[in-house]
Amino acid sequence: MLDTPLVLHGGSGLSDDDFRNTIQNGIAKINIFTELCVAGENGMKDAEGKEETFRCRYGKVYLYVSGDGKKEDIKAKLPSFDVSVFHEIILNPGEQYTILPETWHWFQAGEEGAVISEFSTRSTDETDVFTDKRLVRATVIEG
Repeated sequence: MLDTPLVLHGGSGLSDDDFRNTIQNGIAKINIFTELCVAGENGMKDAEGKEETFRCRYGKVYLYVSGDGKKEDIKAKLPSFDVSVFHEIILNPGEQYTILPETWHWFQAGEEGAVISEFSTRSTDETDVFTDKRLVRATVIEG
């Protein structure tokens, strides 16, 4: 045994016996980050929807989500497609709002336009739902 603590990099995939043996032989720390990433990814496979955060970078954003709110009270212009949620959140530069998975929403820029950053948990085309029938997801290969 050494007097200096040792670190084992690449512990992912080791058995319980391997862990016990490395510890008994002087390993003080075992890095298993890959194992944690795989576990997190596997946990997300069955998750429905995605969590999304909208951050206003420039201008004003009118974000509408499920909750209290009436169509006739909103500040944005009603879009030409059907919308069913009218709880209004107004975002100014630097402000952000996070919605939970399966939250119906729509948004619109203010009169001067807006720049929005959107961050989300893992999502796939198959699980994203659009109520605007004009939006069609299709793979197009040109060449």
